[in-house]
This record gives sequence, structure tokens and C-alpha cells, in this order.
Amino acid sequence: MILLAGKALLTLFVVMDPIGLAPVFIGLAGGRSRDEQRRTARRAVLVAGAVLFTFALVGPALLGYLGISLDAFRIAGGLLLFKIAVDMVFVHRERETDAEKAEASLRDDISVFPLAIPLIAGPGAMTSVMILTAEAGKLPGGVLVVLAAVAVVLLLAYAALLASARLATILGQTGVNVVTRVLGVLLTALAVQYVADGTMDFLVKALG
Repeated sequence: MILLAGKALLTLFVVMDPIGLAPVFIGLAGGRSRDEQRRTARRAVLVAGAVLFTFALVGPALLGYLGISLDAFRIAGGLLLFKIAVDMVFVHRERETDAEKAEASLRDDISVFPLAIPLIAGPGAMTSVMILTAEAGKLPGGVLVVLAAVAVVLLLAYAALLASARLATILGQTGVNVVTRVLGVLLTALAVQYVADGTMDFLVKALG
């Protein structure tokens, strides 16, 4: 259970990258009052949490309904995470398209879009939550451990958003890039492990 908790925390922290959210939040909400920034951060984290908890609880059942095996989803998720990881390593992290950026610039409320989705609860986070929950379902109380890990990382993301101005000043763009690259390397290894595990299980079931 401790291994599951550690794996879930590390995976979600790397994928969601709370530290990397700080400069993005400053760019989006830096001109707003402190109270408004706090309300925006709180709303964004709550919405992202609702999305991730929904994927955690409904995701495995949805896969079963669609006839998608966990092995197939693990491989697909690994490939998706690998792409995200490569972008992190080379600091080409685009969590939203140009069209989404243009839309965001015209909106007063940025908490749901683009903060909650896709910056906090992006495709990588949703995929990771579903894989972790499906794997944890084999252990008593495993799903609760994953949900607790989601809550902890969301709290860290909230703290990072509130401290975004200070973090951006202390780390600077270079510091943020260094942290992002290190997390990207870890995520690359995790993605490869997902693909390897899924492929191995496929082969075992096919040969067995």
C-alpha cells in the first residue's frame, strides 16, 4: 500500500507539475487583485479535482463498457505521457492550443478554462488517474489511496498557484525550466514502464 501511495503521488506530481503552473498563472492572472487570484486558484483546483475524481471513479467502468482492456489503455496512456514528457524535457510544453489561448484571452473567468482544464486536469493527469485507479482496484482500499494522492497533489497545485509570484521570483524562468526538465525525465521513464508493462501483459495473455 505504501508503494502504491508513493507511486501515485510521484506520478501525479510529475504529470500535473504544480511548480510549472506558477509562471503560467502569473501570466494569466498577474494583473488581478490578490483576492481575485485566490478565488480563481481555489475555483480552478476544485473544478480540476471534480474532473479527476470523476475519471478515477468512473474511468475503469467506462473502459470495461467500451471493451478496452487495461493493458491497451496502459500502452496508449504510456505513449501519450511519453509525448508530454519529451515536450517537458525540451521545454516545449503546450498544454493548450493557439485557438484555446486566443479564447482564454477574451474570457474574464480563467478558472475553468484554461486553468482547471487543460492546465491542471490535462490529458496526462486524466490518463494517469485512470491507470492508477484500475491498478489499485486489485488491492483493498487501493482506490482510496489513489484518491488521497490526487487530493494531496491538488493541494500542492493550489499552494503553488497562491505562491506563484514568489516562486517565479525565486526560481526565475531558468529555475522553472530546470525543474520541468527533471520532472520530464522522470515522466519519460514512467511512460516507458507503462508501455512495457502493458506489452508484457499482452504477450503473457496471448501466449498463455
